[in-house]
This record gives sequence, C-alpha cells and structure tokens, in this order.
Amino acid sequence: MAKILCVSNQKGGVGKTTTTNAIAMGLKHLGRRVLCVDFDPQGDLSFSLRADNRVVMQNSIYHALKGELLAVQTIQHTPLCDVIPSNMLLSAIELEFTGKGREYLLSKCLKPVFNLYDNILIDSPPALGILTVNAFTVSDYVLIPALPDIFSLQGLVQLKGTLEEVRKKSNPNVKAAGIVLTHFASRETVSKVIKEASSDIANQLDVPLLNTTIRQSNALTNAQIHREDIYKFASRNKAVGDYKALVEELIKREVL
Repeated sequence: MAKILCVSNQKGGVGKTTTTNAIAMGLKHLGRRVLCVDFDPQGDLSFSLRADNRVVMQNSIYHALKGELLAVQTIQHTPLCDVIPSNMLLSAIELEFTGKGREYLLSKCLKPVFNLYDNILIDSPPALGILTVNAFTVSDYVLIPALPDIFSLQGLVQLKGTLEEVRKKSNPNVKAAGIVLTHFASRETVSKVIKEASSDIANQLDVPLLNTTIRQSNALTNAQIHREDIYKFASRNKAVGDYKALVEELIKREVL
C-alpha cells in the first residue's frame, strides 16, 4: 500500500512543484516505486517530468476523475517518473462536480493503483478549493513548503483550517508532515530570526517545523526547464543537497 503525500500551499511561488519533483527524484534514486499526480491545472509538474499534458490529450487526471478512463490508463511512464498529468481542463472540476461526495473523487480514482507504488506524491493547486480538499482526503500526510517570511507563514492558518475540516468530514487520518522553509538564506541574520519566529508560528498551528531548509538556486529552475533529474543535472549543488536531506528527514519521520 502506497504512502500518499500531498504537497500544498495556497500561496504560489513557494516551491511547491519543485519540492514535489525533487522528492520524487530522491525516492526514485532510493529504488522506490513512485507515482506523481499533477493535481494543479497549471500542469507545471507534468511538464517538468516530461509528461505530455496538452489540452488535446485525452488521458489526464481530469478524464480519470470524470470516470472516462481508469487511473492506470492515464499513467505516463516517462524517463523520470510515472506521472498522471494535468492541464487546464482540471479547473472545470469545481463547476462540473457540485453534488454530495465530490471530495472523494480523487480517492475513488486512485484506489486501484495504491498497491502498484511505494509512494504517491500529489502536487496540489495554489488554492484551497475542492481540488485541494480532494488531495487532502486521499493523503496520509500534507507537506507545506513556505517562504521564510512572517506574512507567508501567518497565511498558513487558513490551510490548517482546511486540513482540520477535512479531518472532520472526509479523512480523519490525514496529518501535517510539517512546514519546510524554501528560498532560505541561512547566512543572513534575518533568516535566522525568521526561523525562530517560524518555529513559534508552527507551534501555535501545532504543525512541525522541519529541520531541513531549502536554499534558493537557479540550478533547480534550470533542471525543471530542461526537464532533467535534479540529482543528475546538478548533483553537487547545495540546494539539491538540501532536498536530499529533506527526503531523508521525511523518511525518518515515517512520512515517506
């Protein structure tokens, strides 16, 4: 049975897709069977993993949710990772499904492939609508990338509220894997102050602040633009090393 991790933050630009990609590559290098589910209509994860996510394609997560295809029929086996792609069609789900039980769409869709993988990673959209609720409903854990910025961290109160609602209504077992600070400049004094403040906010939210922080690096962006495995593209890069440490920490915490 796969362990399912959703990477989520309602704020864009925090490294959510980069983090999902990096964790997937890290797990692949450990010999894990990994499936990535792109649940963001922007489809950036699909692109970075070399999946075909053109709107004309008829085998995206959107088609699986609608019941037109089985989930296994939408999986693309790319040179990087198995992935169920997404595109802008997914944004229509909010309007097309308005009835009772719509928070279980993704759970029902993915259930037949649970035993095919060790880990399933879900890249959720930068919003807290029905797509994110679906992602939380099927997940064991939610990982929250956040900028080392007090205002960004305070905005996590709303995400925590959504997580608590999902616990009450559709998935009592989902847990917060923790907050991971991205774009972190460890040598700057202000970053150290923010990390201390982040710890206080995390305690208030009752969400772990992970020990690992992720440095900002152009190598991460370039690897995704070139659709390459970050561990091969920039193996000696410090930010890549940070992501390796993140995977190790999440494994120690039994999240992965």
